[in-house]
Amino acid sequence: MLKPLLTSLLFGAALLASAPAALAQKTYLHCGRLLDMRSDRAQTAMTVVVENGRVLAVEKGYSSPTGPQDQVIDLKNRTVLPGLIDCHVHLEGETSKDNFLREFTENPADVAFGSLTHARKTLLAGFTTVRDLGGSGVNVALRNAINQGKVVGPRIFTARKAISGTGGHMDPTNGYRLDLMGIPGPMDGVINSPDEARQAVREQYKRGADLIKIASTGGVLSVAKDGSAAQMTEAEIRAVVETARDLGLAVACHAHGAEGMKRAIRAGVTSIEHGTLMDDETMKLMVKNGTWYVPTITAGKSVADSAKIPNYYPPLVTPKALAIGPKLQGTFGRAYKAGVKIAFGTDAAVFRHGANGLEFRYMVEAGMPPLAALRSATVSAAELLGQSENLGTLEAGKLADVVAVEGDPLQDIGAMQRVRFVMKQGVVYQP
Repeated sequence: MLKPLLTSLLFGAALLASAPAALAQKTYLHCGRLLDMRSDRAQTAMTVVVENGRVLAVEKGYSSPTGPQDQVIDLKNRTVLPGLIDCHVHLEGETSKDNFLREFTENPADVAFGSLTHARKTLLAGFTTVRDLGGSGVNVALRNAINQGKVVGPRIFTARKAISGTGGHMDPTNGYRLDLMGIPGPMDGVINSPDEARQAVREQYKRGADLIKIASTGGVLSVAKDGSAAQMTEAEIRAVVETARDLGLAVACHAHGAEGMKRAIRAGVTSIEHGTLMDDETMKLMVKNGTWYVPTITAGKSVADSAKIPNYYPPLVTPKALAIGPKLQGTFGRAYKAGVKIAFGTDAAVFRHGANGLEFRYMVEAGMPPLAALRSATVSAAELLGQSENLGTLEAGKLADVVAVEGDPLQDIGAMQRVRFVMKQGVVYQP
């Protein structure tokens, strides 16, 4: 009896140690500079009033509390924005030289405990909401634990386990010895027909996915030769999209090569992730169909840098990383100029969690104005998630997700890497 009791006490103490401050009756955020994302310019000397986890009002001037238990938070020397949204992360892991070995040495519990650190870092970097686009299923448990207040992290919309064809980017046995490969199928995220595609979607739905992720082309970090060739038929992709739509789920599509993108866009996917080798025809097709683009420039730069370190990646991966990674930023710049709808996403895990804000700098370097870059991580990202009624702007009725940065990001986008205050649904997590 003593051991279970001791375990329970230790677990309870850990939760108390990590718990944020209790909600005040009302919280008044005195904002020196406010980017509410409803207007095209910053407003000065503003107050955001928060009650019961939502924005009660946004008022001109520094409003005074009206109740004895009300709280004032001084952000007069900060720029205040809506909570940021990263539409492409993988919270279960993080890049390392032994990453491919860990698959054989870590148990689900090890992955789960590691994900707690990644989730906390992401939230403290100002990202109050994320799309987790593929893992083992631990991401579903992490989402649930965060929603229940058991652990600290961003609000998660997860694809659970991603789907591709045999030998494709999401085949979990790529690079294995022949006697270990087996024949993975729809339950493992591997499909080879429209019928199997439908089954795979239903399996992810059954197991708690909020959306579906597929790979219509090869990938950079999978232990397979080709990172850009089309690896799903249009009929298979269409079966995924139609089944997902019946279940109320959007479809995100990993793709590097143009042909795989075109098949996915014609089949009706919601977003293209990475899009490295996107050509002009693909961009026009995306504009015509209203397909979102999630660029993940930071991931491209990171894998290219890591590939220069001897033996960091397996031999099949290194040339792909060197060839594909550096091209993402240029593709993004052309897509922005072509009018493709863009939502912010980084592919955090390919680089260290918590450094998500680097993406803003790379977007601006490629020609996107700072305000547009900020909108991509707020208004646009909320629209992609189907959460515009709750997220993306600071206005009455929205969830009280608020961040504050040191400096003015409209003048120096590097300010987005200097997050000094984070509130998620009315609860302060930083400072």
